[in-house]
Amino acid sequence: MPKILIVGGGYAGFYTAWKLEKWLRRGEAEVTIVDPLPYMTYQPFLPEVAAGSIEPRHAVVAQRRHLKKTNVVTAKVTRIDHASKVATITPEVGEPWEFDYDVVVVTGGAVSRTFPIPGVAENAIGLKSIEEAVAIRDRVLHNFDKAAALPAGPERQRLLTFTVVGGGFAGIEVFAELRSFASALLEYYPQISFEETHFHLIEAMGRIMPEVSLPTSHWVIKHLAQRGAEVHLDTQLTSAVDGKIELSTGESFESDLIVWTAGVMANPGIVRTSDLPVEERGRIKTRADLRVGDDETIVADAWAAGDISAVPDLTGGGVGGYCVPNAQHAVRQGKLLAKNIVAVLRGEDPKQYIHKNLGAVAGLGIGQGVFQSKGLAIKGLLAWFAHRGYHGLAMPSWERKFRVFTGWWNNFWLGRDIVELAAVQTPRAGFEAFASRPKPPVVEAAAPAEPAKAEKPAKAAKEPVAAK
Repeated sequence: MPKILIVGGGYAGFYTAWKLEKWLRRGEAEVTIVDPLPYMTYQPFLPEVAAGSIEPRHAVVAQRRHLKKTNVVTAKVTRIDHASKVATITPEVGEPWEFDYDVVVVTGGAVSRTFPIPGVAENAIGLKSIEEAVAIRDRVLHNFDKAAALPAGPERQRLLTFTVVGGGFAGIEVFAELRSFASALLEYYPQISFEETHFHLIEAMGRIMPEVSLPTSHWVIKHLAQRGAEVHLDTQLTSAVDGKIELSTGESFESDLIVWTAGVMANPGIVRTSDLPVEERGRIKTRADLRVGDDETIVADAWAAGDISAVPDLTGGGVGGYCVPNAQHAVRQGKLLAKNIVAVLRGEDPKQYIHKNLGAVAGLGIGQGVFQSKGLAIKGLLAWFAHRGYHGLAMPSWERKFRVFTGWWNNFWLGRDIVELAAVQTPRAGFEAFASRPKPPVVEAAAPAEPAKAEKPAKAAKEPVAAK
């Protein structure tokens, strides 16, 4: 039976395995998926998770629950030797082992792309994982708790200043969601005024959200300004050492939370440890039919999809002629990839990936959103409903859809949960602080030796007194 190895359990990898389970006949192939995380993260929900609008566990999909016919391995693929069709799998605990496969599917996704700006690596946080979104939410709540107990001054201002770097869809959404979240928190913190909360978005280009029209992006900036959030265009971050933000415009301020959303890059842990061809931007060379290779060559039995691949955009709408790295493409590529693998196994020809972007939708906080489809732009409440409806229905499996919609319904009546669990990062701290510990063994001191008695000097013999 052919062995199919899927490297990466994100959108493309999860959907490839999910659809292979549906379309493969019994005994036609054996599918194994390897990913260091046991779940797929629905990344468009990360801004809402960061703002407390979605329960974190509802924004992820458990692989073992929904991939019932697939071998799920929670580990890293640290080497792909396609010439020998062998992959090295390294678990978190235990020794690495080699896995022989017949077909490899590389869907390892992307990671945050940063630049060597002083202080960013030490102080910023990305928005590519559910853990990062939860940490952002807890930091905002924790900062409000600390600031409420402080008098007005530099430290209080620093705690209530939040910065997002990057004006793409992810950056704008988390920026707007956090602004909405902070405004809602003021009801519970009467010690803090609206004017004390500061939000800065830094974008190196002259516009935000390139997926929408220029007038729509201008509306978003104006709308955010009305809500007390400042967007810095044509501005670069030059330093973030110790949380002090320094901009190319000369402006500087201190910020306790810095969220980095300025771009992604193909997962280097997979790309740099394989013998598959890579293009100049570090992505795996991929044909329009999702086989690895280019127009002239095909790497047999190797497929790729999602953010880690350079898939030609046959509609002509991609950046540089390739599909942009987003969930819209990754999900559809994963579905087609499964069909193409089955087709090739049965001696049929694979189909090319063609998807014309139908529009873009973004949430800007509770009750606010923006939708763009060609020349049609919808703003405000209706766009917000479109955003939630689209992404709620796009969430894989009815079980997950139900959890998301139920959470939104509960929040409508009960409001957002504002409990922060920052201490979960160090769950044993309280236990360790008061845990009884064995007393160190008492080393009995040796009995002191008795001091030697000094010998009394012998009495001198009395000399006879001489007779006078």
